[in-house]
Amino acid sequence: MRISVQEAPFDLGAEIAGFGAAGNAGAIVTFSGIVRDDTGRMVALELEHYPGMTEKALTRIAEDAMARWSLADCLVIHRYGRLAVGEPIMMVATAARHRRAAFEAAEFLMDYLKSRAPFWKREIGVDGPGDWVEAKDTDEAALKRW
Repeated sequence: MRISVQEAPFDLGAEIAGFGAAGNAGAIVTFSGIVRDDTGRMVALELEHYPGMTEKALTRIAEDAMARWSLADCLVIHRYGRLAVGEPIMMVATAARHRRAAFEAAEFLMDYLKSRAPFWKREIGVDGPGDWVEAKDTDEAALKRW
């Protein structure tokens, strides 16, 4: 299991190379989130976090996923700082004996990252910084599955 909260970009191919090789994984699921512009006027997303606290929170949820789905491996990378539209913001990878467990664990982690991970996000538009982004009802509803 590896958790990384980082400012630097990551290489999806490099991160997944060799992932899940240890153990008896029969399935690997990966997901990479990209900064998108839903308004037509956003140029970047600014993310802040509290070092130490964020890593601990992500580690706890990853350990929960490892136990609930008997994962062979788990990877969570989340970036912070100023990220331009189109840049990768996060990735999740899960390795499990069976595909259903790998998919469900990845969805669980993504739902958590979207609504509960301790990051604060602000959209930067063509006219400058906007408001801090609030959690969406749909994101909160997604967590109720778990």
